[in-house]
Amino acid sequence: MKKLFLLTALTLFMVSCKSTSVTNTAVDNKTERMMKGDWQISSVTYPGSEYIKVQSFNLADSQCFQGSHWKLISNNNKGEMSLKKADCMSFSSPISWFVNKEGQFVLKVLNAGEKAKKVRDGYILNVSNQTENSFQLIDKINVGGKMTDVVYQFEKLN
Repeated sequence: MKKLFLLTALTLFMVSCKSTSVTNTAVDNKTERMMKGDWQISSVTYPGSEYIKVQSFNLADSQCFQGSHWKLISNNNKGEMSLKKADCMSFSSPISWFVNKEGQFVLKVLNAGEKAKKVRDGYILNVSNQTENSFQLIDKINVGGKMTDVVYQFEKLN
């Protein structure tokens, strides 16, 4: 009887310690459907942007993302992003993305032909101010020991 009680207690403990990882949560289909389509980043803002440079997504200076094109496909959570701003490196890549129930945009930048499940690194940004024609992705960065918001403003392309 003691063994049965111990086994039951252990099972309950393991079930109650379920992971709360952002990648294991259910998706927000309504938000994802509103993001479907072709988008352009119209601005990237953060306090102190005139003094400090921020490298976005380990790819390029955050200001190089202004004018970047993002294609988001909601039914399979795939897409593509491309940077083409003058005086910045040119870059294009497939992406995998989804929005979880906590309103977080989970992004993986992929190499051509690479599957998202093989990519370990990704980015988690908060979705804010979403309308039919615009939304913001907000990244948190550490600047001098203080957490700062980097705001990517997306505008829908026709």
